[in-house]
Amino acid sequence: MKDVTIRQLEAYLLEHYKKSRTEEGLFIKLVEEVGEVAEVLNGRSGRKAGVQDSNIELAIELADIIHYTVAIAAINNIDLTKTIFEKDKKASIKYNHERNLEQYLDETNESSHH
Repeated sequence: MKDVTIRQLEAYLLEHYKKSRTEEGLFIKLVEEVGEVAEVLNGRSGRKAGVQDSNIELAIELADIIHYTVAIAAINNIDLTKTIFEKDKKASIKYNHERNLEQYLDETNESSHH
């Protein structure tokens, strides 16, 4: 299976949605998918009967959330990769994390090259 970066997914979804969807329409789909994740988790905890309790179903709904989130960013020309790194850096300072995402990636790349 291939890996995909957020930037690649943004480019793909921009091409897919630039003429057919509005941010409002994509947001409504995102909210629907969040509700579907809630249903799966409620089924797992026993709060809701008759709901699929599987990691496969949860994975599908989480993938849908990522899809619509990235699509909204893409049609608005938002660089989510840059934003994720910037936000993580601020959060790691605010919450005194041992390392931020960029440092983590540097460390894992170093250890994979030894």
